Amino acid sequence: MTNLSGKCAIVGMGETAVGKRPDATTNSLHLEAIKACLEDAGIKASQVDGLLTNQPLNDSHRSYAVKLAHMAGINAGFATDLALGGATPIAMVQHAVMAIEAGMATTLMCVHARKRATPDPTPGHSIRRGDEHWEEPWGHFAAAGGHAFAAQRHMYEYGTKSEDLAHIAVSTRKHASLNKNATLRKPITIEDHQQSRMIVAPLHLLDCSLESDGGGAVLVTSVERARDFPKRPIAILGMGQHHPHFSLLDAPTLTTLGGKKSSEMAYRMAGLGPKDMDFAEIYDCFTITALITLEDYGFCAKGDGKDFVKDGRIGLGGELPLNTHGGLLSQAHLEGQLHITEAVKQLRGNEVEPERQVANAKVGIVSGHGGSLAMHATLILGAL
Repeated sequence: MTNLSGKCAIVGMGETAVGKRPDATTNSLHLEAIKACLEDAGIKASQVDGLLTNQPLNDSHRSYAVKLAHMAGINAGFATDLALGGATPIAMVQHAVMAIEAGMATTLMCVHARKRATPDPTPGHSIRRGDEHWEEPWGHFAAAGGHAFAAQRHMYEYGTKSEDLAHIAVSTRKHASLNKNATLRKPITIEDHQQSRMIVAPLHLLDCSLESDGGGAVLVTSVERARDFPKRPIAILGMGQHHPHFSLLDAPTLTTLGGKKSSEMAYRMAGLGPKDMDFAEIYDCFTITALITLEDYGFCAKGDGKDFVKDGRIGLGGELPLNTHGGLLSQAHLEGQLHITEAVKQLRGNEVEPERQVANAKVGIVSGHGGSLAMHATLILGAL
């Protein structure tokens, strides 16, 4: 198999304002993110020949990528919708790399937006997960329930406590407090976490991510063409995916997820390992997701996540700065799209507030996680 490490790069990125955007629609948020990305890359929509996106949750829409491309003025030679939940933004970048390598496109827009904090006026029908008839009649519905199972099992197997998960929420909020484009910026304490109301035991409110309006986009091209763009290109060094089950009822384990094999694939492609990562943008729909992923990615042994996240290790200036933008927990829940844009900004070295810039950042890892703890995708990025 051809090693794709370093053959493509991200040459543009854009983010919308996040939080509650009542006047926006899903379509307008996508277009806003595309516009910001094009401006960052210094090119016109007519110079882009591919687009990848996710289907809107509020409108089960065939060929949304084609519709969106033409709304944006992109004459797409390659376009497709992907649907891997929170693994989708990374999967879009991976598909862009493969499309470039196959000669199907040269410059691809990867865009993702959501309208979840306020109602979307666009008419449509919500997308189905596909397992509702098996699980919902028994009271298991929504993401919090499945991730609560994982948290409870991790506590049973390894002695993890709710207070351990609180360290992730507190650290992430501290980073969000330094990010002007974050929804929640007021610092919190361990006590705040413990006193927040229970959502699904053992997960408290402050273990849970936001519902958000907003979007983001990245532009991918070959590393040869990347030199023609105005800003520092960020190389795509490693990629991986793994999807160990679909329904939670079929999961072989709840304490090792798709991230283990997905990260191993990405590390192998990049020729790097956990010790080489200067920071990590880890999917944090719930605190337990981030903790399990840190273990699966080899930053600590299985069961040791509860200790790894303490003593400032995951904070700015620590051993592994985690979710330097505030993550899904505090910046915005856009299914990990802003984890990618944040990694790009960190590796460019001069595009975040100085107090949250990771010193001498050269390589970072990004994770995506979707469904009933079912899907996973990994990206390793490096500064050129």
